[in-house]
Amino acid sequence: MTEAPPPLENRSIRQEDAGAAFVLESKGEWWHAGFHLTTAIVGPTILTLPYAFRGLGWGLGFFCLTIMGVVTFYSYYLLSLVLEHCEKAGRRHIRFRELASDVLGSGGMYYFVIFIQTAINTGISIGAILLAGECLQIMYSSVYPDGAIRLWQFIAMVTVVMMVLSQLPTFHSLRHVNLASLFLSLGYTFIVVAACIHAGVSKNAPPRDYSLEDSNFSVVMSAFTSISIIAAIFGNGIVPEIQATLAPPVTGKMFKGLLMCYSVIFLTFYSAAVSGYWVFGNKSSSNILKSLLPDEGPALAPTWLLGIGVIFVLLQLFAIGLVYSQVAYEIMETKSADVNQGIFSKRNLIPRIILRSLYMIFCGFFAAMLPFFGDINGVVGALGFIPLDFILPMLLYNMTHKPSRSSFTYWINIIIMVVFTGVGLLGSFSSVRKLVLDASKFKLFSDDVID
Repeated sequence: MTEAPPPLENRSIRQEDAGAAFVLESKGEWWHAGFHLTTAIVGPTILTLPYAFRGLGWGLGFFCLTIMGVVTFYSYYLLSLVLEHCEKAGRRHIRFRELASDVLGSGGMYYFVIFIQTAINTGISIGAILLAGECLQIMYSSVYPDGAIRLWQFIAMVTVVMMVLSQLPTFHSLRHVNLASLFLSLGYTFIVVAACIHAGVSKNAPPRDYSLEDSNFSVVMSAFTSISIIAAIFGNGIVPEIQATLAPPVTGKMFKGLLMCYSVIFLTFYSAAVSGYWVFGNKSSSNILKSLLPDEGPALAPTWLLGIGVIFVLLQLFAIGLVYSQVAYEIMETKSADVNQGIFSKRNLIPRIILRSLYMIFCGFFAAMLPFFGDINGVVGALGFIPLDFILPMLLYNMTHKPSRSSFTYWINIIIMVVFTGVGLLGSFSSVRKLVLDASKFKLFSDDVID
């Protein structure tokens, strides 16, 4: 088996690693970590929550949303403790893959985490571009219902903007962007909630039906697909990379950042899920804005209000695309950049422009080719976020802190790992099944996002 690279406490290795050197120049505070975490977790994917609830119903929907919130907070907190533990031992890890390799001592684990993290980050970058293109399409269609511009053309426009914004050099340089992103998420959430309440009490309110699928098998499959979607909405998988932007010592800073992030989560997730599912029930779209602006009939809320919400979503999607691309950029620049020259030197600037632009073109191409926004969330959640955010942190904590086998902490970690391993396997099957079923309705470069 190929051996993983050694931890980066070795100074000679660190000096040759431009990706690491540029990250470690960051001097972030706990509130900066809170901005980054909020942008990574609280995004327009919350507009998918009513769609997730339609596969679970009220009771199970609330239960799964709450359990996912509690478990992810606990998971990210444990991961921050593992990082602090390694730093106190002289090994400051700035990458999830290196942390996993150091603790688990397996070269295979290093490459497994690279694969999972790359799939997550690329999938979300594709999803962000796709949803941003859909936002532009919604605004355009409201003004020009019979307009000739297609979805793939809007995606191309978004991709060009992302190519420009991707030149912000480091994660820490996004701190002001991510502060704006936090306020944008609160803004469009409250707009959507107000729009849903307006739609629900208006004379044009849609009929409400909260029933589930007809067959027991379909009910179970839809439920696990919905659980995978919620996992993807809560998951981020970049806690080590965010913690690396903090100025040392980092003790306690991530906990404060998590408290900030989960305060925003509480305000946004529950209000979006409840209001959207209350109005549209099992007819909820994978993007609740599409339900509020149906293809046929009048808008169910003031179009000017929805227009502002769509603009807020669009702007935040640029921030999310930037955040989730950072890990890919850091991998590229580990070898492409020269640590002995400035981050804005010609030697480093030209490769950065080329590589980051090519990465965005790649993501934009797949966003245009595969408009499966809701289904992509489910598959990414099951195959990526569940192992990375619900299993590995507990395993890493048990191995580094070695809690007693008779302790509550040890057994709650074991139970979480076992339960979410099963949820991940079933969620993978149900999500892939739905993807296959939807594929029969889809053609390349379609002008509609499949629900």
